[in-house]
Amino acid sequence: MAVVLKAKDASDWCYRGEGAVNLVLSYSGNSPNFIGKVLRIQKTSTNGSQKENGHSALTSHECLLWNEAEGLISAPTREVAEHLYVKHIMCRLLGSKHVDPGMRVCVSREFLEAVEKNVLSERPSWRVKAAKVNLLCDSVLLISDHSVFPHVSAKEEFSVSVEIKPKCGFLPDSKYMEDRNAIKRSVTRFKMHQALKLHEGKISEISEYDPLDLFAGSKDRIHRAIKALYRTPQNNFRVFLNGSLIFGGLGGGAKSTNQIVGQDFEGALKCIIGAEDGLRTKHFLELVTEALSGSGLLDRLLDVQKRDSIDIEGAIHSYYDIVSQPCVLCRNIDESKVSDRYTKLHSKPLEESLKIVRDYLIAATAKDLSMMLSFRPRANGDVDSLYDVLILESTNQTFDYKVSFIDLDMKPLTKMEYYYDLDQEIVQFYTQMVKSEPCLKKDLSMAENLYSDKVSSVKDDPLTKHAAVTQRSEIK
Repeated sequence: MAVVLKAKDASDWCYRGEGAVNLVLSYSGNSPNFIGKVLRIQKTSTNGSQKENGHSALTSHECLLWNEAEGLISAPTREVAEHLYVKHIMCRLLGSKHVDPGMRVCVSREFLEAVEKNVLSERPSWRVKAAKVNLLCDSVLLISDHSVFPHVSAKEEFSVSVEIKPKCGFLPDSKYMEDRNAIKRSVTRFKMHQALKLHEGKISEISEYDPLDLFAGSKDRIHRAIKALYRTPQNNFRVFLNGSLIFGGLGGGAKSTNQIVGQDFEGALKCIIGAEDGLRTKHFLELVTEALSGSGLLDRLLDVQKRDSIDIEGAIHSYYDIVSQPCVLCRNIDESKVSDRYTKLHSKPLEESLKIVRDYLIAATAKDLSMMLSFRPRANGDVDSLYDVLILESTNQTFDYKVSFIDLDMKPLTKMEYYYDLDQEIVQFYTQMVKSEPCLKKDLSMAENLYSDKVSSVKDDPLTKHAAVTQRSEIK
């Protein structure tokens, strides 16, 4: 924290991308303190209070929730608490080898103002409309740039990194889900959300990606997932060469991969993949598959996601008990129709309610994070390595590789109602979309059976085809 970034330093930081909560900037200057690092700068809603979103400490109910986490409840600001959340909770769950909690670095308001001005033209317009840099922050998070290998000095050395946003890798089966939402047991949240995003104009077409494939534990299905992400990357798949983006979108989504994009990507891989033109992309996707299937980290991530054991439809009841408010859901139902299961849920001791909501929010972080897989070809004869080693048999190459988890934001307790409302909106829209035409009821049944067996292909799903046709026409 001894270093303070000022307005004159802003020009050394370049736009790398952004999510809903933070801007990410990469360093292009010469200071040894920042080479190989990125900054995560907190954003605030254009319609919200900066003080509320950025500079306040945890609420009293959040202090109850995170009471056992080291240092969180005494953190002077939410930014510091979020840093400690990654350091003491997510590092433990996902492995300290794969998580860099980073360090806080002081910044001046003038630095933040200059950064906001410098990156404005590079940000997606819908991101600009939704949020801006939080100028009330007095520090930002400095973390390792996982898209590069540190201490690489030779200009002829190359590294390539893949950023994957896996999303939720399992189907919920909670007894607290309403009967009208039974479709959640057979169709992934990702697939249903795609339909709503298409309707809202946030995407131009349905993704072919199925998270169940990625987490299936089968190398063939992992490979199918990676190929689908390559074909329809949206904001779930990006590739960097020596830290510079060569595939995917910055801050928003990328459209399906066309021939021109594919050819450019094939050419960019020439310095990494030792294969003939036309085969490099194929072998690169094999490399990513081998790293994912061999690391075992998908299983570890899935375990953290499954801390959400009763779904938001159960956790929301415990939330109201924590904040000592009448349960809105139960209040809106005739008392004689309130299920005994909800009554028992509300009868749990406070400690159990806290654990339910705490586990839900931790799982929410795990469902929304990104994985960075970085590869560096090894020279013939190299023996020692600080990294894991992978052999790509199809090209007879050996690579150093590392896998890291990023975007491990602590989810605010105050967003529990938002999570519930969004969940209901996603499910209801998808269900109504399917039921809007009687002829699609048979297709719905077929799709549910396919997803229950976890062998569906989004590309061949008749519902997806229908959504892609009908919703494109709505957007136009």
